Amino acid sequence: MSGASPTLPTRRQFLRRMAGGIVVYFSLWDLIGAQEGIEKPAGARPERRDLPRDFNAFIRIGEDGKVTGFTGKIEMGQGPSTVLAQMLADELDAPYDAVELVMGDTDLCPYDQGTWGSNTVRFFGPALRAAGAEARGVLLQLASEQLGVPVERLQAKDGVITDRDNPSVRVGYGALAKGRRIERTLKIIPSIKEFSRFSLMGKQVPRKDSLAKVTGQAKYSADIRLPGMLYARILRPTAHGATLKSLDTAQAEAIRGIRVVRVGDVVAVLHELPDVAEQAVQAIRAEFDAKESALDGKTIYAHLLSKAPEGRIVASGGDIAEGQARSSRRFENTYLNAYVAHVAMETHAALADVRGGKATVWASTQNPFGARDEIADALGFAPEKVRVIVPFVGGAFGGKAMNAQAVEAARLSKEAGCPVQVMFSRQEEFFYDWFRPAALVKVSSGIGPDGRMTFWDYNEYYAGGRGSEQFYSVPNHRTRVHVTDLRGPPGGHPFPTGAWRGPGNSANTFARESQIDVMAAAAGVDPLEFRLRNLSDSRMARVLRTAADAFGWRPAAAPSRRGYGVACASDAGTYVATMAEVDVAADGSVAVKRVLCVQDMGVVMNPTGARLQMEGGIMMGLGYALSEEVSFSGGRVLDENFDTYKIPGFSWMPKIETLFVDNNQLAPQGGGEPAVIVMGAVIANAIFDATGVRMLELPMTADRVKAARA
Repeated sequence: MSGASPTLPTRRQFLRRMAGGIVVYFSLWDLIGAQEGIEKPAGARPERRDLPRDFNAFIRIGEDGKVTGFTGKIEMGQGPSTVLAQMLADELDAPYDAVELVMGDTDLCPYDQGTWGSNTVRFFGPALRAAGAEARGVLLQLASEQLGVPVERLQAKDGVITDRDNPSVRVGYGALAKGRRIERTLKIIPSIKEFSRFSLMGKQVPRKDSLAKVTGQAKYSADIRLPGMLYARILRPTAHGATLKSLDTAQAEAIRGIRVVRVGDVVAVLHELPDVAEQAVQAIRAEFDAKESALDGKTIYAHLLSKAPEGRIVASGGDIAEGQARSSRRFENTYLNAYVAHVAMETHAALADVRGGKATVWASTQNPFGARDEIADALGFAPEKVRVIVPFVGGAFGGKAMNAQAVEAARLSKEAGCPVQVMFSRQEEFFYDWFRPAALVKVSSGIGPDGRMTFWDYNEYYAGGRGSEQFYSVPNHRTRVHVTDLRGPPGGHPFPTGAWRGPGNSANTFARESQIDVMAAAAGVDPLEFRLRNLSDSRMARVLRTAADAFGWRPAAAPSRRGYGVACASDAGTYVATMAEVDVAADGSVAVKRVLCVQDMGVVMNPTGARLQMEGGIMMGLGYALSEEVSFSGGRVLDENFDTYKIPGFSWMPKIETLFVDNNQLAPQGGGEPAVIVMGAVIANAIFDATGVRMLELPMTADRVKAARA
């Protein structure tokens, strides 16, 4: 059940074949609502057609004792296949090695909104843990019946149930399932384990996918092969918004074995060899009409402001005018963020087999059920006639939520009558990326003679509201979000934009934490002390103090010429504080020497995986902070590869230290994005401390830093 085989059964066939297992069903409200105190709505039913019994997820225990968990989440390198198996095994009291997951198969797995937002452990994890707890309860009942021992005397461990008073009386999970299929629903939901009872959760365990990945056995969408499949190369426009004016495919059709297919607005060449298909698409003679535009990286911000709506207030308190009157110093700044690409190492890919009124699509996507519905709409099929299977995904960061390549492959397969694979080139990946939107944040703030903030007037444009709310103690404050849809209003962005790791929060944290530093410097107060002086949130204060102790922070007003920076934020329920040390060369280039990141993320389910996410976030944050910026002219994307679009290299890597603040009374919080959102702010603050120059625009390229110092 690797997800790579073209002969996987449908859900109905699969359930027939597992007649010898125990199936435990459970619902969203029963699992999450009961844990969180949410009342189940009277007569509530799911809106999805693929949830006829309101099953949010399910697990299977086989005759051989193997445990299979099913989830609509996918594995894109962040480790959910490991941590979810860890959580299920612990709650079920099964061996970790006996647990496997089937992920992202729309025929076998329960509906899921998509893998994003650091939600896998936070929101699906409790449901899966509750399933394990309920399955364990069912097994104890079955063992009691088979062994003739009261449930109260039984204990479960490592997939075996024994009599406490007579350990020789025992039965394995597999033996309980042998020869029959038993379907039960417990009326009383067992409690999930407290932290003190964890045996696997919170521990280091081997990654489920590591062997397959280091040996090259792991299959991605572009690795799937089917008999008779053809590779597609598609004619692409010269710019977003361009329309096809003329088309001549004669030279392409003259190439032996080439099929030219046109389906609506898609013009493609198909061949059994991908390089021949590439040769053919290059032979097509086409003209496009593209609208002229003066938009580029310099003019985009004024354009966006001119298109922005009035906005809505998302947080407020006190009176801004009163706060302004009480201020001894006032500060106004505008913070700019460029378009940023997702640049996952794996480009979008899909293999589609559409025949006999059904479609099976292997797709590189974060959103298998969304992809299924997009494909169904494009083909005119009912959703149940479309199956999406997600093998391993080679990175996404929000960039694989949309599924153009899967839709194209499906449309071409239906037309050609054979399996068709579409895999984006790096040039296509840049062109069709839904970039992190260019954004502006305007901040007006003030401080009183005592160095405390008196007012905070915050206006966000195009980043989105995530992370915009103020967590400092400001008596008079207002936060207004002008664009909540990351795609922006009509006429805003010249090309598609969307979610990028920690959507909106990196832009909002850059603005907030930079403005905090501006005020601290003007007050002549150490930037850490200024933050603590203006914080009433004890949880954030604890994270900051932990970071200061570990970093060896010595109080000094900036600019101290040491090149030290500090920034803090919250995202996905996690509190994060980061400190950094930088060197700034005469040419403006910035070398980040050291980064310390401290997180309070509640119970840490897999410390190794969480640290890797923190380290990856720090590395990715170096890119948007120092170099990553999409070059464009109107609807033309000028970056086509990594020769012009600079991402961090190995030589950029600072010394990285990661720490967790123990908070085992809090449920697990999100860990995939918090570390990345603070990097723009902490590096900007460190640059100011080193040079006395305040950077207001990301990325802080060498040219921009040099110009600011001039």
